[in-house]
Parts: sequence; structure tokens; C-alpha cells
Amino acid sequence: METTIVNISEITNSESNQNRIETANFYNEATADYKFWSTDFNMHFGYFIPFKTNPFKRDSMLNEMNNQVLKKLEIPNNTATIADLGCGMGGTMRYALKRYKNLSAFGITLSDFQVQKGNELLKNLKGIILKENYNHTSFKSNFFEAATAIESFCHSGHSKQSFREAYRILKPNGKLVIADAFLKINEDQLCNGGKYAYQKLCNHWSLEKLGTITAVVEQLKKQGFSKVEVENISFKVAPSVLHVPFAILGFTFKNLFKKNGLKKESYHNLKGSFYALLSGLHMRSFGYYIITCTK
Repeated sequence: METTIVNISEITNSESNQNRIETANFYNEATADYKFWSTDFNMHFGYFIPFKTNPFKRDSMLNEMNNQVLKKLEIPNNTATIADLGCGMGGTMRYALKRYKNLSAFGITLSDFQVQKGNELLKNLKGIILKENYNHTSFKSNFFEAATAIESFCHSGHSKQSFREAYRILKPNGKLVIADAFLKINEDQLCNGGKYAYQKLCNHWSLEKLGTITAVVEQLKKQGFSKVEVENISFKVAPSVLHVPFAILGFTFKNLFKKNGLKKESYHNLKGSFYALLSGLHMRSFGYYIITCTK
């Protein structure tokens, strides 16, 4: 990249665990498909606000999700550095860097494709995407003012390792904001339909599992985070989720007439999207939340 934020060697430890998980293979092949979902490569659902966001334009809602997460980070007016833990193609990073001129950003992903193409999109912005595992990064402790995890920690099951590493790399009083889907009840309490949709969702989107919201909040507090605030935004996310069947049909028709048809990873991505919609219909069992916590 032409843009240099800082000397990487000044902020990283000499040893870094670059564990590969199957998620990397999935996103290496399927990430390009997300341009059909979002021209800005926002690889997440959106946030609807009546009379502000257009429910018929996905990117209007998807970028509003970026806006809501960044507002909760309470980024200081002076120079600040944030981490996007599971950054995808860097859509949230680009939105943040264009809005906050004082900001520098580091994204973390396991996908070679996302590193290469995401950094091309970040050209001339103060951001860079690194190929690392967000459960074990090479960053020194107490480095970032803030960190985000939008629909990424689910790939490792909302595990305590993810929370521990986020806590380690944040400065004191730094904020972590997680936006994701969670279970409202334990997996063994799901009804047959909910359990079926949930298992298919995890399988097709390479999710280890979804954490139970109460258990996740307790784990964050045990890790040392204070002021853990939870906001249920399921109904605000719902309008963007309702775009799923139309996006599936449009993407499928577009690709069926191509010479090579649908890739295996694209097929899994489409089915995962369908089961995300089915899971969301089980309102008693699943919810979408924004969790804000302070170190």
C-alpha cells in the first residue's frame, strides 16, 4: 500500500498465531458475491430508521449500521486508532475513515482475497487489512482506542478467546462494540424448526455457533469489561433481512446463465442467507443486538 499509518514492527509482537479455519476458504471464494448485496462491500445486515434510511435501498441501511456502531465507539476528537476484528472487505473501515479524518484503522481477516482486494479499496486512506486471527493477533497490548466486531465473532462462537483478545489490545477506557445475532435461549431449548434453521445457518455460513445473549454479557463482564450495555435492534435490522429472498433470486438468475454457473461457496452463501431469514422469524429464540462495553 502507498499509505503508511505507522511502522508495523513498532506495534506488533514477534510471535503471531496465524491459525487457519474453514471460514478463510469460504470467504476467499464467496466474498466477490457480496458486491451483489452491497456496492460498498458491507458484509452485514442494516439498520433502519424511519424517514432517514430508505428501506428499498440496502446500502442506505447497511451504512447506517456502520454509523450506529461508530457512534457507540465515541471516537475521540484527537488522533485515534481502531481495530475492525473480522473486517471483511473493509466496508466499515472505509466508512469510518472517510467520516473521521483523525482516524487510523487496522482490519483483521483470515481471507487472502479480502486482504488483497480490501487493501486496494483502502488505497489513499489511513487503513490497512492484515491477515490474522482475531482470537490471537500480533498487536501489542493497550494499543487501540476502540474496536468493532460486526457479524464476525459468530464465526468463533462468540468465544471467550475473542473477548479476551479484544480486551487485551484495547487501551484502558477503550470501547468494544459488537453487532451480531445471538440466541435468546440455550440451543437445547430451541423448537424443532428453530433448531433446524440454526444448524443449517451455522453449516452454510461456517459459524461455530451463536452465543446466548445472557451468557455473552456475563462472559464480557468476567473478562473485565465494565458498563456492558445491550440494545436489542432486531426490528431495526428486520427490513434489511427482508431483502434476502429478493437478493437470492436476483443473484441466482444472474449467475445461472454464466458459463460456470454457481460456485459451491456461492451456493452455501445463498443457503446461509435463506436460513438467516428463517432463523430471524423465530423471534422468541433469536435476536440481533448491539453490545457496547468499556475496558
